[in-house]
Amino acid sequence: MLIRALIVLLVVLNLGAAAWWLTRPAPTPPAEPALPAGVARLQLVNEAPSMPTQAPVPQARDAVPPAALAACFSLGPYTRESSALQAQAALAGRLLHARLREVPGAGTGGYQVVMPPAASLEEAQATAGRIGAAGFDDFLVVRQGEQANGIALGRYRSREAAERRLTQLLAAGFPAQMQPVGRAGPSLWWLDAGAAAGADVDALARLASSGAPQPLECAALR
Repeated sequence: MLIRALIVLLVVLNLGAAAWWLTRPAPTPPAEPALPAGVARLQLVNEAPSMPTQAPVPQARDAVPPAALAACFSLGPYTRESSALQAQAALAGRLLHARLREVPGAGTGGYQVVMPPAASLEEAQATAGRIGAAGFDDFLVVRQGEQANGIALGRYRSREAAERRLTQLLAAGFPAQMQPVGRAGPSLWWLDAGAAAGADVDALARLASSGAPQPLECAALR
């Protein structure tokens, strides 16, 4: 009986010691000793805050300004685009700027404004009545030829005047058209060029099989 009582007592003591160990408060870490005034605390490498890595700043390169245009001129005229292209190729590397420019041939007889032919004469006359009621004059119903049952709305020497008439009719809701009168002349081609200071413009013109170079504002090439 005595041995059994001792065993029970040891078990109770062990359980009590285990319970105290599990429920004991966490030990308070010792306070760091105070440093003298003006003395900085040593810091370990792994305690130092990480610094953000900065991307390398690219070095700016000095921009090389293009050579300034000192002489600007037009070479030609050429009656064919292929001739103008050959002149441009002949001057390759000798010019700072070069471009082709087409000048359409002028019409020989001016421009006319018309309404396309209607399905019948009666329909054309009805359209003419609406045109007159809208305040337009100087028109005529065509009764013969390729434009039979159409309406002639005026013939003009300049393109600008014909375009003004056409704009007025379109604004009023009439589907008028502008047509050139006669056959237009052939287009002409020019080579607008710009060269650096000291360029021999006359020599460039001879190399391009051109007539006398025509002066040109350099602002037109920029």
